[in-house]
Amino acid sequence: MRLKLVAGNWKMHGLRATNRALLDGVVAGIGDAAGVECAVCVPFPYLGEVAERLAGTRLAWGAQNASEHAQGAYTGEVSARMLADFGCRYVIVGHSERRQIYGETDVQVAAKVAAVAAGGMTPILCLGETLAEREQGRTRQVVEGQLDAVLAANDRSLFRSAVVAYEPVWAIGTGRTATPEQVQEVHAVLRSRLLPETRILYGGSVKPDNAGGLFALPDVDGGLIGGASLVAADFIAIVRAAQGKG
Repeated sequence: MRLKLVAGNWKMHGLRATNRALLDGVVAGIGDAAGVECAVCVPFPYLGEVAERLAGTRLAWGAQNASEHAQGAYTGEVSARMLADFGCRYVIVGHSERRQIYGETDVQVAAKVAAVAAGGMTPILCLGETLAEREQGRTRQVVEGQLDAVLAANDRSLFRSAVVAYEPVWAIGTGRTATPEQVQEVHAVLRSRLLPETRILYGGSVKPDNAGGLFALPDVDGGLIGGASLVAADFIAIVRAAQGKG
């Protein structure tokens, strides 16, 4: 049985004082988080402080991106080796905002997955289609194409530990959520292409009021949580939903 994972993605939010209050609230609220793994992926400047704050707790932590390059003249970039040096556990790779806003290609994302895995960390590989691609009936083609690029550059065994997150672009930060049927349809496709132990998360406006239904789907192993991860009570409620207590 796959252990559910609830991972928060703070995106470009946070200040030191509010971070401390948020983390303390989440740690206190999730308790021992029995049966669920919990994590937060935070902006680069706060990695060290978050690592210290969460030491000895049940809340793991990670980063939101990593360079595909090991080192060199890449001003502003952060390598996987640097993240590993902090003790980082998870790294989000290929988030739709990186693909859409910063033009990351499937090939680049595949190289980042390789770099993160080589650094001994767990990639959270994001896949998902735009609204136009869904309306054109190309959801499966797009999502499988994104996955194929990673599989072409990495051994399939990487997915014994790597995590996949299906995030339909049209449901991220829009308040729209894919129906359970739409979510399960894509997750079933991904499940058929991955290893039985690969955890597949859903991301896209996951909130306390819809988390229980989404996490009950047979091929959904938790969630990659955006806005709701910035509110301790909401994130705690989503963790409880993953525990079957929602």
